[in-house]
Amino acid sequence: MGLLEQIRDYIQSGETTKERLGLEVEHFVVDERGIQIEFHMISNLITKIAEEIGARTILTDGHVVGYSNDDYTITLEPACQLEISINPHSSLSEIERVYREFLELWEPLINDIGYHFITKGNLPLVELGAITPDEIPLSPKKRYEYMDKYFEESGKCGKYMMRASASTQISVDYKCEKDLVRKLSILEKISPVLMIMFENKKRYNSTIPGIIDKEHLFRIQQWDDLDSDRTGFLPGSLDGNYSYEKIANTAYNLPLILLTDEDKTIYVGSKSARDLIEEGTINEDELTEERSINLIEHFLSMGFFHFRIKKYIEIRVVDSLPLDRAMEFAAVVKGIVYSDNSINTLKEELSNIDTLDKVQQAVLRIEEDGLDAVIYNDKTAREWANILVELARESLKEEERKYLSNV
Repeated sequence: MGLLEQIRDYIQSGETTKERLGLEVEHFVVDERGIQIEFHMISNLITKIAEEIGARTILTDGHVVGYSNDDYTITLEPACQLEISINPHSSLSEIERVYREFLELWEPLINDIGYHFITKGNLPLVELGAITPDEIPLSPKKRYEYMDKYFEESGKCGKYMMRASASTQISVDYKCEKDLVRKLSILEKISPVLMIMFENKKRYNSTIPGIIDKEHLFRIQQWDDLDSDRTGFLPGSLDGNYSYEKIANTAYNLPLILLTDEDKTIYVGSKSARDLIEEGTINEDELTEERSINLIEHFLSMGFFHFRIKKYIEIRVVDSLPLDRAMEFAAVVKGIVYSDNSINTLKEELSNIDTLDKVQQAVLRIEEDGLDAVIYNDKTAREWANILVELARESLKEEERKYLSNV
């Protein structure tokens, strides 16, 4: 079986009857001036904490870049943004518990060395124009060196994305191919509303330099002008015949920028997995099961679409959020995707939103007018936000509705 078929089977292997959420939040670690922590400082701190709590350290290119334990994984993003990835749970209170324990462990330690966490969609100093992304160094991973090189030619905002952006991501389960397509379709259609509901900027009307008419979705604008081959919405996902095979084909034919294989990372530019196999850089006959899985996970990770499909659906459209707002986001998502009533109501209400272009048009209107933007069916983004919250509230158990009290 070739790698294309293995990618399809890998995605299919994510099928489960469980209804869990995984939460990931990226944090800027900054000093009193708002300057991000240096790589060697945060790497040393990761090493120290991992030793103290008995966690397994994660190494890349000879550097400690994270750790994992039974509750979560810590990793460093391109400019030392610190990401926590909480293992999936069915219970919102369990997700909150893990996140609080992480904060209680980390915040005193970074405070002691003069740093603190900021959760914003963009580094405030960059958003406000006090510094440019060029003034921010990248962490010493070959992956980020190669990505930085590639994005200089593919769009205008690679430096912003890598050095000065941070997000909150939620992953959800699917039962089967039909269930994945059903959930993904609704999530894509409501994603412009989620973007603005949880917009998290330092200043209300800050804009990307040179763009004066778009005062919202600062981070999303950067991603949309990064690289059209790997950003935006998943190609073909609203065409009515989306499938595991189509997801696998997207990953298989994606320009990879870099290849990480057998602990080595090389630059491959616009070559895809298909290209690397056809030219012999990857020999499918020599691959062990472990190496195949590592390659598949790498191929999938190089797509930076608003939604990423692995063994779950990853929602990637929301800015970095503090704990209380991250839990609000999780509650809205849970009350939508794990409720037949919510899904069916939105499927009917949004049946005329049948192309990705219509969804993208909603994003563009929101970039200009925020919650007041008229998007679907003559309703504003604010009205749709209220609809989502009420649907989620109706679907959640009483003890979890508390997370929606301030939305």
